[in-house]
Amino acid sequence: MGTVTSTSISPSVTAPTINRPNVVAVGTIVWLGSEVMFFAGLFAIYFTLRSTSPQLWAAETPHLNVPYALTNTLILVASSFTCQFGVFAAERFQARATGPSPRHWGMAEWFTLSYALGAIFVAGQVVEYAGLISEGVSIDANAYGSAFYLTTGFHALHVTGGLIAMLFVIGRAFSVRRFGDKEATSSIVVSYYWHFVDVVWIGLFLVIYVLK
Repeated sequence: MGTVTSTSISPSVTAPTINRPNVVAVGTIVWLGSEVMFFAGLFAIYFTLRSTSPQLWAAETPHLNVPYALTNTLILVASSFTCQFGVFAAERFQARATGPSPRHWGMAEWFTLSYALGAIFVAGQVVEYAGLISEGVSIDANAYGSAFYLTTGFHALHVTGGLIAMLFVIGRAFSVRRFGDKEATSSIVVSYYWHFVDVVWIGLFLVIYVLK
């Protein structure tokens, strides 16, 4: 009789890799969706009041300093670019600079610059408010004043919140021993928020200062 040999083949089973989205990033995006609805309501209030008081808008909008507001807007838009450079550094897990050149900057340096630009924007709005109030355009003066300060004021509060978040992220870059995924994710979600407030301000600038 011949010898029958049997070879046992055990197939190699590889478990599929499931790439789940980051929970923090998804939660931030969902929350920003609710913020979109909030600012949509503010825009609706502004348009409603403007449609019912066209003569008032024609009398009050000449008080606006459009070149000044444009300069302030460009400062805020520039901060969005510097913030994104910080995200690029965070994605390669570079928390701090490796040299004096901006090409070697880390997340902390780019976010610090973004913070400075955002703070200048908020300070610029405070100066603008002071000038308008001195000309009689106050929040309780009329419907225009209420609409102007309500929309721009809430945006300024959101920018201030973004500045606080940036300080938190910058502080973590210096406090942790190893800059890893959690720190990078924090930087990314803060950038989502910062880009959001920048886009909202561009819309406000166009509506309040350009299409006045």
